[in-house]
Amino acid sequence: MTPADALNLTTLIALVLLGMALLISVVRIIIGPTLGDRVLALDLMTVVAMGFVGAIAIRTGLMLYLDIAIALALLGFLATVALARYILSRVAAKGEAP
Repeated sequence: MTPADALNLTTLIALVLLGMALLISVVRIIIGPTLGDRVLALDLMTVVAMGFVGAIAIRTGLMLYLDIAIALALLGFLATVALARYILSRVAAKGEAP
C-alpha cells in the first residue's frame, strides 16, 4: 500500500465517520427536548462541517478549502453567540433565573 492509498483510505474513513456524526446531530436537532440541546447540536453540526471541509482539503490537496473552514468557524461562533443571547433574553422575559 502506497502512502497515497493510505491517505485516500483514511480520508474516506474520516468522511464516513463525519457523515454519521452529522446524522446524529440532525437527529438531536429534531428530537432535542430543549432549546439548549438544539443549539448544542447546531454547534456540533458546524464543527462536523469544518471536519468535512478539512478532510476534503486533505483529500484533494487544495489548501484553499482551509480558508472556507476558517470562515465557517467564524460563522458558527457568531450563530452560537446569537442563539445564546436569544435564550438569555427569552429567560429574562419570563422572569426566571438563567
